Amino acid sequence: MGIGGIEILVILVIALVVFGPKKLPEMGRSLGKAIREFKSAGNDIQDELNRAANETETDKRDKTPKSNA
Repeated sequence: MGIGGIEILVILVIALVVFGPKKLPEMGRSLGKAIREFKSAGNDIQDELNRAANETETDKRDKTPKSNA
C-alpha cells in the first residue's frame, strides 16, 4: 500500500505544526540535497560496475584462442 494524498497532507500539516513555517523550507532543501547525493552515489556505483563488467568481458574475449581457418 502506498501513501495517498490525504496521508501526505496530514504529514505536512503535522510537520508544519511541529517545526514551524520558517524551518520547513530549510528541511526541504536538506532533504532534496540528500536525495540528489544518494542518486549520484548510486549512479557512480552503477557506472563502476558497468565498467568492471566491460573490462571482464574484454579480458575474456582477449584470452579466447583464435582459430586460424
